[in-house]
Amino acid sequence: MAELKCVADAGCEATAFFDFKENYKGQITFLPGKPTKRFVSLWAFETKYRPRFRRNVITVGTDLNELIGRDFQIQGVRFHGTEECRPCYWMDQAFAPGANEFLKGQAGWRAVILSDGVLWAGAG
Repeated sequence: MAELKCVADAGCEATAFFDFKENYKGQITFLPGKPTKRFVSLWAFETKYRPRFRRNVITVGTDLNELIGRDFQIQGVRFHGTEECRPCYWMDQAFAPGANEFLKGQAGWRAVILSDGVLWAGAG
């Protein structure tokens, strides 16, 4: 089972943006499950590669818009929702042409980490 170590006010260990800068709004990103699964399936089919999500957590059955401006908890780790994450222009180059447009409005929601802990893949 995969794990993601979350560190308060610093981000997710072993990621490019760990302890990036003070008050960084994107310490972790939560992605909506259905569009993410569709995107990954299309991208993996087209490229025959599997994407790595780094500091991103795929969610199921959660209205991520409701988390903006609120504190919430997952698997004992506390977070504060900060903003919607807009896809970057380089997504077309990193994944495939059209990725940027496909992900508009469903590229995830950013949060800061309020408490240390570990998130486990597949855990409820």
